[in-house]
Parts: sequence; structure tokens; C-alpha cells
Amino acid sequence: MTSPHTEVDSRYSDPGAMATDWASTRQRLESAELFWICTVRADGRPHVTPLVAVWLDDALYFCTGEEEQKRVNLGGNEHVILMTGCNSWDEGVDVVVEGDAVRVTDDAMLRRLAGAWTAKWDGRWQFGIGNGCFSHEGGGEAQVYGVTPAKVMAFAKGSFSHTRHRFRAG
Repeated sequence: MTSPHTEVDSRYSDPGAMATDWASTRQRLESAELFWICTVRADGRPHVTPLVAVWLDDALYFCTGEEEQKRVNLGGNEHVILMTGCNSWDEGVDVVVEGDAVRVTDDAMLRRLAGAWTAKWDGRWQFGIGNGCFSHEGGGEAQVYGVTPAKVMAFAKGSFSHTRHRFRAG
């Protein structure tokens, strides 16, 4: 991934606010324990749910069961937003990632991703690989999706700034 075009939106930032640099924003994506994903239902209504995700090779990856609402929604509309941050008003940085969710079925990539989940979560998330999916110890399967960011926004709090990192049109 090339470095994004980064800018502060002064309309929504304190006077003199500095941009949250891409390295700091990326580190927050790498270390976040919880994300919220927004997908779109067939009738146009949004669906939001929490999930865990990993950052690998300049993309965010998540998994979902075949019958879960987010997976059903992705069958008709691959546009997603993934969000992470904290609930404090005056400290921290909230990050919003916009992009398209693309299904991952390659066994080699799935093995790398399973290893990333295991490493990030100290072994609490363990996945096998089969049928182009993650497999659970109890026998269930989870489809894996990757989101390469089109745009990432970082909202710094305390000293408020609204930073936009653009990777491509979007």
C-alpha cells in the first residue's frame, strides 16, 4: 500500500490542530481489540455489530459465520465501515475505515491470518483451515473477509482534530 494523502479537515478540528499521522493511525488499527462493522441490508437499512479483526498486509480482516447478518449483507453489498476507538469524549483517537469487503479463500493466506489471530489474542482465537474458511474446534466454519482501506478517518479527542487518510477515490 502506498502512503495515503493525509489532511486535517479544519471545519471539524480545533484551530491549529495537527493531523494524526498515518503511522499512529495504523498502529491503532493493529492494536485495537474491538471493532464495530457496519454493513447494509438488502432493503438499505444499516446493520452494525462488534467483532474482532486483525491488520495484516495493509488491510483489516474479519470473519463471520455464513448465517450471520453481516455475511448475508455482504452477499448483496460489499461496502463496509469498520470502526474502533474509545468511549471517552476528551481523550484518545477514534478510527473509521471505509472500503469493500473481499472474501479470502486462499489456504496459504488463511493460514497466515489464523496465525495473526492466534498471535494477537495470545492463543485465545485458534482457527483451522478448510473449505476456503476458518474452522472452529466445535466444527463450525467462518468466512474470512479483507478490507483494503479506500479512506481512513482519525478523530483525535481532547485537542480535537479530524484527519482524513485517502488511498484512492472514495
